Amino acid sequence: MELDRFGWPSGPTLNVQSLPTRFPDSPESCLDTALAGLQEYQRRLFANRRNGVLLVVQGLDASGKDSLIRTLAGAMDPAAFRVHGFSRPLGEEVDHDFLWRVWRHLPARGEVVAFNRSHYESVLAERLWPVTEHSSDDWPLKYEAINAFEQHLHREGTRIIKIWLNTSREEQRRRLLKRLDKPRKRWKFDPADVESWMARESYLTLVNETLTATHTLHAPWHLIPNDDKHRARAAVAQLLLSTLQELAPEYPREDLQCIEHYRRELMKTHD
Repeated sequence: MELDRFGWPSGPTLNVQSLPTRFPDSPESCLDTALAGLQEYQRRLFANRRNGVLLVVQGLDASGKDSLIRTLAGAMDPAAFRVHGFSRPLGEEVDHDFLWRVWRHLPARGEVVAFNRSHYESVLAERLWPVTEHSSDDWPLKYEAINAFEQHLHREGTRIIKIWLNTSREEQRRRLLKRLDKPRKRWKFDPADVESWMARESYLTLVNETLTATHTLHAPWHLIPNDDKHRARAAVAQLLLSTLQELAPEYPREDLQCIEHYRRELMKTHD
């Protein structure tokens, strides 16, 4: 299968294990240029307040979700950028519908929100490691609910960018070992990381099914080769920038008559 530029592979079925984990060429990354553009166009989105943007970042343990979002955050105005991470549901989250915990973290108009993991955990990790003994086995209904949920957000003005960071087995193993070998990284290590590593192929089988079932026109998945973190960050930054440029190409139109009136008032005060 051939991978379109950050897009969906051609072919009848998805198999992320067979997709590239490195970009086929190696030109210099445009990360700095993309980050500079984000800084400007996020301000335009915030000024217009017509649309929100939801960035969903999914990937295996040690795929660099945190560092990717941290890189993007460095270019964004914190007044209109938020991050929320989704771990295993706890407390009242377990007692509600699986989408309940997502609603309050969605972007308002003018905002960009990044989800570090997301509502997709309910149809990925929770299938291998159920939250309760009553977890539903009717996954097609959850896919249907997710697609309807994302279509509703799109209709209401929220653009959704869904990212799968495609990391090779060897690169994931190397990054997990770093968490054990480097003292400054050990705080990130969790024994569950190794359990996840051991279940890698089973997890990726669910990823293939989930991405296929939830890849839609209004909320497509973007499959990012991820063994080179710098190139992956540049690809995601460019995707986000393109979305912002489409949603808010200009600042709101000024009321020149109003501006001139208050300019005269200020000049009088100065005199």
